[in-house]
Parts: sequence; C-alpha cells; structure tokens
Amino acid sequence: MGNDLPTRKSVHYLAVAPGRVNLLGEHVDYNQGIVLPAAIDHKIRVEAVPQGDRMVSLQALDLRESTTFHFDHLAEKKDLGGNPLPQWALYPAGVAQVLLSHGYRPEGIDATITSNVPIGSGLGSSAALEVAFATLWQGIGGWDMHPLERAQLCQQAENQYVGVNCGLMDQFACSCGVEGHALYFDVRSLEYHSIPLPANSVIIIADSRMGRSLARSAYNDRRVECEEAVKMLKTRMPHIQSLRDVTSAELHRHSNLLPELVFRRARHVLEEIERVLQALEYLNNEDAEGFGRLMLECHVSLRDLYDVSCPELDILVDIARKLPGCWGARLTGAGFGGCTVNLVAENKAEEFINHLKSGYHAATGRQAEVYLCRASQGAEVSIINL
Repeated sequence: MGNDLPTRKSVHYLAVAPGRVNLLGEHVDYNQGIVLPAAIDHKIRVEAVPQGDRMVSLQALDLRESTTFHFDHLAEKKDLGGNPLPQWALYPAGVAQVLLSHGYRPEGIDATITSNVPIGSGLGSSAALEVAFATLWQGIGGWDMHPLERAQLCQQAENQYVGVNCGLMDQFACSCGVEGHALYFDVRSLEYHSIPLPANSVIIIADSRMGRSLARSAYNDRRVECEEAVKMLKTRMPHIQSLRDVTSAELHRHSNLLPELVFRRARHVLEEIERVLQALEYLNNEDAEGFGRLMLECHVSLRDLYDVSCPELDILVDIARKLPGCWGARLTGAGFGGCTVNLVAENKAEEFINHLKSGYHAATGRQAEVYLCRASQGAEVSIINL
C-alpha cells in the first residue's frame, strides 16, 4: 500500500474486498491442513471520507441501517447513544480495536457500505467486511502492511471482538486473492501461492436456500471429534500435534484405537489433504476433468464420512455432475445447507445455470439462488475522483 495516498478530509476513498469460496480442502483448516480457496468477484464496497477525529459514522445502504461509534468506547460495543452496536457494525468496530491494539492509528471516517456478497450463504461476507475496513484504514494511513498480516488482524477482530472462533482462510482469501487463480494456503506454516484455474472455466455457486441452523453446532462437534482422534492416536504416535501429522496409512494401521465414528472423521480429513495436493498437479497440468473428479470425491467424503451434507445439497450436486460442461461439484462451507460450488466450462455456463435451477425446483419445490463468479483480485483501496 503506497504512502502516496493523501489524507485530507475532502478526499474520498473506496475500499473493495471480495467474498470467497473454498474450492477444495473442506473442514481441514482447524486440523492445520491445506486449503484451496479463491476470492470471487462478488464484493463489498466501502466509500469513506476521513474526518480527522476518532468518530466512525457508518451507513449500510443495503440494510438501510446506520450507526456511529467512537474509538474511545469500542470495548463497550455501543453506539453514541449507548445502544448495542448492530451485528454488522461489530466487524468494522472489531477491526478498529485490533488495529489500535497493534499500534496503528486508524482515523475517524464517514462511510457508506454496499455489497453484492450474499449474507449467510457461506461466501465470506463477514470476512470481506472486515478486510474492506482494514484495507480502507491502511490506505488512509499509508501503512506498509502485508496482505497476510491484514488478514491475521481481521481474524483477531472476529475471534476476539465479534466472538466467532473462525480460522484464517476466509480473511486470507479476501485479502490475498489473485484474479483467475485459486490460492494454495498452508494453514500451519502460512505458506501460500496462487495457481491458475483452468482456462475458460467459471465458478458457479448454488445456494440451496436451506438455512444452516445445524452448521455451527455440527462444526463444533467435528472439531471435538478430530481432537479426540489426535488424543487417541497420540498413545501410539506421541509426536503428533494434529491430524495434519498423520498419514492415511498410519490411520488405517491404528484404526483399532478409534471408535468407528471418530475414525471416519479422521479419514475424511487425511484424504481431503491428499486431494488438495493432487489438485495442484491437475491444475498445473490444466486438467479440469481431474480437478473436477476431486471435487466430486470431496462431496462424497463430506456426505458419507463427515456427515455434514443434507438432501438438498446432495440433489444440487447430483444434478450438476450430469450436466454438460460441469467438471466438478460439491458442497462448500460448514454444510447442513448453504451452498454448492461448481467448476463449469464458460461456454456452458448459461445452460448449466438454467438446468440446475429448474432441476432443483422440480426435485425440492425450492428456488436456488445461483451466482456465476470468477476468481478475483484481493482487497484494494483507491481514491475516488469526484
């Protein structure tokens, strides 16, 4: 981020941060594994004017809500009138608090927020909101901050201020995305690099419109089950710290140590990490069909070993995999509703969307929301010339 961005009350800044989708590597981030997300071209936009004080005034135009808070009272999580901050405002407030705690000096702003990232569909809307504000304040302040550090600060905001125990993947993808590329991200070492997606492909996301009411409790259950697997395997493999340290061969060798349910959870995690590694080879060889097969294998594993699918997601995947131009399909995110992600040939995208929507409605009576996306650049800030 350059220091050439002037700080004047009359200057308008625009920060844009993308949503994200995880293409492969599901439920492995909390096992210190590797993931393969991509930023998408559905974005949150924050337009702001610096105010030279410690006051933040926000208008969420899509929600038709507004609020104002002061940096000196962030810990109270209340607006100037003493009312609790609305849920959406906790994200920028949390970012401000974390920035201040790390020695940065964010400036007061008057800002408006607009978004076409669907809320509550597992496409990283909260991470995009956090990253947009961190990028905005970075641009106003002219701070030299690496995109990965920015993502880590936003994760701290969500963990410590909002109170959601998320991993780093969402904020990382929103901050570090590369146009036309997926992102290989090692959650343990924080090593990452971009890798091109197949030429002439698009990402199509289908929202089942099934609420994810069980997702959070199931997510917590799966974390506990994975921790149980590590604890049991440690009796024979004392050096391991997480399932990342175990191979599939070792898991099968010591399967007698684990209850059948715990074994299935661990098996998904280990095989999913192996799928991500295999996916790198397919992408490097521009093998869209091979990559798509891994997506389908991932869905079967999430359905049969990890038990986080539901009939509606299975129907979306089953319809998609039979359509012309579809290389791969699977549920994405925590599961129990939410979205599927599909890798589709660009010249078949319109036909694919139409058939997926009509087939899903015929099978379930529900209307799926379907989004055509492309892998996008990560968060950016610019000055608007009015």
